[in-house]
Amino acid sequence: MALEFMDKISKYLPSIQGPKKPLSLREKMYWTAGILVIYFLLYNTYAIGVNQQDVTQPLLQLISIIFAAKVGSLITVGIGPIVLSSIILQLINGSGLIKLDLTETAQKSRFQALQKLSAICIAVIESVVFVLSGYVPVASPSLIGYVILQLAIGAIIIIFLDEIMSKWGITSGINMFIAAGVSYAIIAGTVSILIPEAAAAIAAGGAAAPANALLAFGPLIFAFVIFLVSIYAYEMKVELPLSFEQLRGVGGRLPIPFLYVSVLPVILASSLELSLTVWFRFLAGVKGNLASVAKFIAYYQSVGGTQTLSGGLVYLISPTFPLPYSAPYGIGGYGAYFTYLATHTSNLFLPWGGMVLVPEWVHVIVYTVVLLILCVIFGKFWIEMTGQSPKNMAQQLGETGWQIPGFRRDPRVIENVLNKYVPTITVLGSLFVGLLAAIATLTGAIGTGMGILLTVGIIYMLYQQLEQENLYDTYPILNKITK
Repeated sequence: MALEFMDKISKYLPSIQGPKKPLSLREKMYWTAGILVIYFLLYNTYAIGVNQQDVTQPLLQLISIIFAAKVGSLITVGIGPIVLSSIILQLINGSGLIKLDLTETAQKSRFQALQKLSAICIAVIESVVFVLSGYVPVASPSLIGYVILQLAIGAIIIIFLDEIMSKWGITSGINMFIAAGVSYAIIAGTVSILIPEAAAAIAAGGAAAPANALLAFGPLIFAFVIFLVSIYAYEMKVELPLSFEQLRGVGGRLPIPFLYVSVLPVILASSLELSLTVWFRFLAGVKGNLASVAKFIAYYQSVGGTQTLSGGLVYLISPTFPLPYSAPYGIGGYGAYFTYLATHTSNLFLPWGGMVLVPEWVHVIVYTVVLLILCVIFGKFWIEMTGQSPKNMAQQLGETGWQIPGFRRDPRVIENVLNKYVPTITVLGSLFVGLLAAIATLTGAIGTGMGILLTVGIIYMLYQQLEQENLYDTYPILNKITK
């Protein structure tokens, strides 16, 4: 299936025209700044009819970080539809269900049109799910349709802002929105929560005042540590020597980074866990014979008029933990937080009747183990589906004339060498990002581990891209040669 039907549909889809000539770095910076201004206006504008006071659950804040969104605002859905449509279509194309050569202009245009159409459809569906599931509390039932419409329009605007950024800005909109959202969360959290907490601890006086003030900055300290560890991890790599068969003396190195699949495993794993939490919200109202099964899967309690996940299998694998901040932003500091982890229990209703009290430390272990397992599964799955497996890499190297010194120029030989490194690095890298994300979640690091990992990766890539752009500006002739 080559998606010929998209030729007619694409005529009715709005599209953003790219620049007719290469833009200078300064022009791209101006466009990027303008798009970020629009993004933050949408970010800080709540949809009319939303009850803002009820949008305070820690889980919602985690969703906001991952999808560069703000639950209750016009961009409640964030970049979720763009990411989900891209992942689904890339996997479908990689599996061979649709056969497209993305190096061909016509087929690439069809693929991009299908991706945009699917993103718009997912944006509408997710807007409905967020409102009807109760994650976006509506002030009055009569406003439900109006709120859904606003969220859908906001999500569609983000889709086109991403397209504008990709064509006119310095990087893709997804990258910039995530980095901007995480940076904003860190700055806003520090200014509005941590500094007042530290000031209150000092004002209280006593011998423990300095320690309490320092402890108040714990989430920021953990975020900084994770930031440094992430930078170090991005620099780690194994380099294999390469030689070019037809030109003696010409060689190079094939870098296999420790984060070979970047943070994609933890993105997919966390997205799956959070999606289950959102979708199973509908089980909260199940009654009759299926009620016991529904409670076993996901048990919701009404807290302040809002249905909150508080038990069941979905709860055990979800990152549903209180924040270690002072009230009203969190549970009351790290002391109260660790006491909660040691003493709190959740309800696990059995399908055949009865109930088991599950300690919160079991929740910590189950969440971490399941996250690590999912990260490894998605990491191995991703390299197979996206052509990053040793076999595909060996074929690409062989076709371009590269070989490993001391070995025959045979793709099977190169594949055997790569098999000694790629699978192991994929597993270790997937475990690393999963563990780092879990530690950040459990310690309440501002920005979350995955958000910080993403931001570090984006900034690192952006740095390399800006260096290249600066080179193009310095030597304009390169535009004619390479573009």
